[in-house]
Amino acid sequence: MQLVVGRIGRPHGVRGDVTVEVLTDDPELRFAVGTSVATDPRDRGPLVVAGGRWHKGILLLSLEGVDDRDAAEELRGTMLVIDSSDVAPSDDPDEFHDHELIGLAVETASGEPVGEVTDVLHHGQDLLVVRRSGAEEALIPFVKALVPEIDLEAGRLVVDPPEGLL
Repeated sequence: MQLVVGRIGRPHGVRGDVTVEVLTDDPELRFAVGTSVATDPRDRGPLVVAGGRWHKGILLLSLEGVDDRDAAEELRGTMLVIDSSDVAPSDDPDEFHDHELIGLAVETASGEPVGEVTDVLHHGQDLLVVRRSGAEEALIPFVKALVPEIDLEAGRLVVDPPEGLL
């Protein structure tokens, strides 16, 4: 499974630098000099990081072979991706990566099937997107009170929703 770790934005300057919307907790590792990063669409990469710096809270990257503003502009909107197998599991038992949650079966504390996690949204409050059979998708806040149990080995998570959420 491919995980998005960044999105190339507008060019910066005339030498081919690009702005990057960082979508990883570890940009220093993912965008280190010499790192080859896969892309989506695939035909735009892989891209090799030639240099990087932060400017006013925005990551600027120079990429091998991208030497002018026009070449940088052609990369605008390109997603920078890694394989999920390259992500080390967290040491924190209450911390999960999105790709670990997507695909889990969702059931209530009483064992009633609810659906399957299809996405995780990060909008101030993390939300699990749950596809339900015969019903609209449900958005469940990803907090311990509502999601008391996650069993990755069994491929399921338990929800304890307040009345009306589902």
